[in-house]
Amino acid sequence: MAEDHGNRADVELRLPAEGAYATIVRTTAAGLAARLDFTIDDIEDLRIAIGEASALVIPAADPGTDLVAQFWFGRGSMTVSLETEAMDDPELDTESFAWQVLDTMAQDASAGSTEGRFRVRFTVSSAVAAGMTGAEL
Repeated sequence: MAEDHGNRADVELRLPAEGAYATIVRTTAAGLAARLDFTIDDIEDLRIAIGEASALVIPAADPGTDLVAQFWFGRGSMTVSLETEAMDDPELDTESFAWQVLDTMAQDASAGSTEGRFRVRFTVSSAVAAGMTGAEL
């Protein structure tokens, strides 16, 4: 899990909770992961995880609300949270394709509704970025 710096994310992005903006979140995450020395494969896994998390969160959003993407950095890892206002308190379909892919691509994936907000949170790691040698992999 990424290092906890309190509740404040290292990077926060706020944009309309509409499918067209999921690309911006994926691109931002990829750029941040590159700065953390993630491999190309790790970055692609992160992009896929962001896409599937967006597919879970955006449809749950109340009309006209924001999607908030938060990123926390750890040694060789990034924890991502995608959150939006959702007064209907949607339930996570753990049998959905999006959740199955996200749960496979990421560690510590979780989702849920509290106080009118729906959030998906997960961690993606890179053994190379963490500085591990071949013997430690």
